[in-house]
Amino acid sequence: MAEEESKSFSVELSEKGAIENKGFVQNEVLNEKECNASSQEELPETCTVGINSAAVQNQDCEVLKPFAGMPKEVLLKFSGQARYRVTREILFWLIIASTPVLVGATIAIVAVSPKCLGWWQASPIYQIYPRSFKDTNKDGNGDLKGIQEKLDHIMYLNIKTIWITSVYKSPLKDFGYGVEDFRDVDPMFGTMRDFENLIAAIHDKGLKVIMDLIPNHTSDKHSWFQLSRNRTGKYADYYVWHDCAHTDGTITPPNNWVSVYGNSSWQYDEVRKQCYFHQFGKEQPDLNFRNSAVQEEIHDIIKFWLGKGIDGFSINAVKFLLEATHLRNEPQVNKSQNPESISAYSELYHDYTTTQVGMHDIVRSFRHTMDKFSIEPGRYRFLGTEANKQENIEATMMYYGTSFIPESDFPFNVYLINMENLSGNSIFETVSLWMKNMPKGKWPNWVVGDPNTARITSRIGKEYTNVINMLLLTLPGTPTTYYGEEIGMENIASENVTFPEKSPMQWNGNLHAGFSEGNISWLPVNPDYQNVNVEVQKTQPNSTLNLYRELNLLRSNELPIHRGWMCYIWNDSNVFVYLRELDGLDTVFIMVLNFGQESIIDLKAVVSELPSEATIRLSTNFSNTGKVVNTKTIKTEKGEGIVLEYKTRKTVHTMEAFQMKCFVAEKACYSSALNILYMHC
Repeated sequence: MAEEESKSFSVELSEKGAIENKGFVQNEVLNEKECNASSQEELPETCTVGINSAAVQNQDCEVLKPFAGMPKEVLLKFSGQARYRVTREILFWLIIASTPVLVGATIAIVAVSPKCLGWWQASPIYQIYPRSFKDTNKDGNGDLKGIQEKLDHIMYLNIKTIWITSVYKSPLKDFGYGVEDFRDVDPMFGTMRDFENLIAAIHDKGLKVIMDLIPNHTSDKHSWFQLSRNRTGKYADYYVWHDCAHTDGTITPPNNWVSVYGNSSWQYDEVRKQCYFHQFGKEQPDLNFRNSAVQEEIHDIIKFWLGKGIDGFSINAVKFLLEATHLRNEPQVNKSQNPESISAYSELYHDYTTTQVGMHDIVRSFRHTMDKFSIEPGRYRFLGTEANKQENIEATMMYYGTSFIPESDFPFNVYLINMENLSGNSIFETVSLWMKNMPKGKWPNWVVGDPNTARITSRIGKEYTNVINMLLLTLPGTPTTYYGEEIGMENIASENVTFPEKSPMQWNGNLHAGFSEGNISWLPVNPDYQNVNVEVQKTQPNSTLNLYRELNLLRSNELPIHRGWMCYIWNDSNVFVYLRELDGLDTVFIMVLNFGQESIIDLKAVVSELPSEATIRLSTNFSNTGKVVNTKTIKTEKGEGIVLEYKTRKTVHTMEAFQMKCFVAEKACYSSALNILYMHC
């Protein structure tokens, strides 16, 4: 009987052009109540829906319910019913009404959100001197493959940006800063293919890389100079040439200008029969940047290396790019000194050979060229400039450019390197000098070591190494670490070593500290490498290496330290105390850094709103980490640094007493309700 009913229903659907629903039993199509209840054995009449009729043929049968696989005609019949039509229209108008709300909310969030920090702001920069980092071919010189081999060490430090100093082809008269070919790698470091592989490996790990750009001068072996000394075509004026008297083997230079390394900055050339100008060594003739063709050459070099995948440059010796054309003598520091006896760079005021009008225009043109490569999202190209202690702070700040005419992202801040006397007061003065002079909206940075300066441990003492690293990684801005400072390396204590701060990186306790498997290294390894090396310090919880790593993790994970306000709290001859906070967050950090002798300070007396207790989040003495201390009696030993953490809703930077003692570079506020950052607090 069931089979006959099924066949009857299928025939009727086929006759009306409907599709049989195989997925439902008959009882789901028909009303459970039989059309003829007089007989339980009689087959109920089948309800049919005509293709061109809206009425059900059998009025005694209840209307069909919607079922899966309905034909279009059946679906249209049901869609017109009020209960479906009204629901559909309500949903439609809700979507229409919510669309502008969602668009408006998105625009509002974007409008109030602060600018995301760039990659050059978010991470410390790790500066590598390639010749001393890692040797892979056993010749005693570090190379590009060595850097690639040790990328995991940089990842371990939680550092995302690498700065590789000069690897250009060079006679190495000035450690690679007298370039023979700007478009090639010196064979000592490897090949161009090695360089390309290194860049690829760096980017594969999510890191960025910058390199030195040395536009001021070349090597006297450079093809440009060889063509210039022979007055060949456009190259005749690629360098600064001038007539100078040359009689009986004696040269009388055009003026009293002195090179950075001492003695006259003019050198007579036997081929051209003129003197060429050199701000540095006589093997490093200065390019003539008043020649537009020279500028174009440097722009092409920038494009070449950016095309190789470099993420940015540090421009070296930038203040020397132009010299005065009038060639007047520079003023003497000691006016009573015999002019004939002047030979040292420090004996003159360098009014005509540094920071000349037009120099900043050249740097801005470099910025413009680099910006063309920054169009691709996530591929911003960084530009930093060299600064030094000879420049006053106002001159240094000019390298930032303006909000309308950008120049460098920042001039590298070496003022902490150049401090002569270490104390809480001197650290405060140096930090304050930069922060109060930095143009509004610009980003600070801090450098505590480089290839031309004694290492921290040798310069100020082993006991202050950790506290200097704590300062570096908790100040606002981008910190720069010179290789080896993360493990507290020292200068080589040898009278026969000219550049003790460039000693090979100490990786382990093996021969040559793991720097090379060869028989020699280009400089001796420091004798302390058995105890001061990466491998050993990884296993020591209280090591300089692990403290550096923990500080960097704190910097990257805590918004107040990453991009919050900095407020000066206290400074004296022993300690420098400052605070990091962010509007909207109740977590506050106070750094108490000792650069003198043992000290006890009452922070509660300085900031009355401080809680009575705070927790030591990190300490240079790891045994103190996690302890709770009384804010009225904060004790620090010589060279000790502590990071205190406490909770409060009262921000220090809004207190009247600290209005002039607080700074923020990229202002942001936190909304705990929405879990977002916004600008307008």
